[in-house]
Amino acid sequence: MKDTSGFLPPEPASPAARRNILVLVAAQALLGAQMSMIFTVGGLAGKSLTPNPCWATLPLSLIVLGSVLSAQPMSEFMAAFGRRAGFLLATAAGAIGGAISAYALSEGSFALFCLGAVFAGVYMSAQGFYRFAATDGLPVALQSKAISWVLAGGLAAAIIGPQLVKLTAQAMVVPFLATYLAIIGINALGPLLFAFLKSPAPGRRAKGAPQGGRTRLELLKDPQIAVAMICAMVSYALMNLVMTSTPLAVVGCGHQTTDAANIVSAHVLAMYLPSFVTGHLIARFGREVIVGIGLFILAVSGAVALTGVNLEQFFLALILLGLGWNFGFIGSTAMLSAAHSPEERGHVQGMNDFIVFGGVFLASLSSGGLMNCSAAGDPVAGWQAVNMAMLPFLTLAGAALIWLALRPRDTR
Repeated sequence: MKDTSGFLPPEPASPAARRNILVLVAAQALLGAQMSMIFTVGGLAGKSLTPNPCWATLPLSLIVLGSVLSAQPMSEFMAAFGRRAGFLLATAAGAIGGAISAYALSEGSFALFCLGAVFAGVYMSAQGFYRFAATDGLPVALQSKAISWVLAGGLAAAIIGPQLVKLTAQAMVVPFLATYLAIIGINALGPLLFAFLKSPAPGRRAKGAPQGGRTRLELLKDPQIAVAMICAMVSYALMNLVMTSTPLAVVGCGHQTTDAANIVSAHVLAMYLPSFVTGHLIARFGREVIVGIGLFILAVSGAVALTGVNLEQFFLALILLGLGWNFGFIGSTAMLSAAHSPEERGHVQGMNDFIVFGGVFLASLSSGGLMNCSAAGDPVAGWQAVNMAMLPFLTLAGAALIWLALRPRDTR
């Protein structure tokens, strides 16, 4: 029976493609848990290692920088050697990053902790390609559902990651050391999962054959590709801007570390829970409409955050932040996937994630300064500065989306 609900994995062209989607869902759920763990404790661990609180979130920013720098090489590596090879390489980097970070905590070294963060960024880059891998070999009509289903695996990560933080954060004499040791174990699951991944073989050109597809510059000149990248960058960067500062704001405003973990958990649940229906909504209302709704919800999130710093306000703002990210990012990814041919995949996907995570890096780097240094260390004023910074970027993305929608259809 044909599924029209959006709650089941899409019926792809082959059983192998359906199995790949399930493998990628599991990877998003299990391996992806490490990212919610790191973003929950990374700022707090960084603050414990550096004498200057303005640099507390630098390790989180370096995770994103590692992701930016590895996005294009990872995309080209997968195009040459296959998805499985790229994902295995990334889990190895994630384990190395966890080991370096654990050692840094035991030695009290902020510099080593930052180095471990860069390796974690290599894993983060590859996790971003799970959503693209789900579309390999699928017709355009099924791609938005496949993307949504794989990202829905983050729902389990939203539960697993913060719960592991609660169990490990204070489990050893050195705070957070056990958390990073657990991250090493999580990455060890990678080879077991990806043994079942059977993605299409990497394409190889015949000798003397011309390179297929458009150049990078030609791709960037495509209005749908350009707007998709802008909206994806803004959706992800603003989500990261606010989420990076959240644990510091929650604890700084007099709440507990467990409260911060619960808020991050609710936020990540809101990021991924809607994915069960986002693909269906995109198919019904259109990609651009869903992206626009996502940008609007992000604006409402910022407005709620500005109303106060009680726990319920933190919870509501972060839940709306996750929901806005879901609609904005999945819708933008679906826009991008529909705008290029299979032979352009290596260029487009790597270029997209370089741009997206470049914006996320700048947002993450700015987050610590806005939170800790823009208001003489006042956590309430810092939290307000973080959320007010969302406005110009939401305006940019909204204007780009309206411009695309107003273009004559035959020129898009």
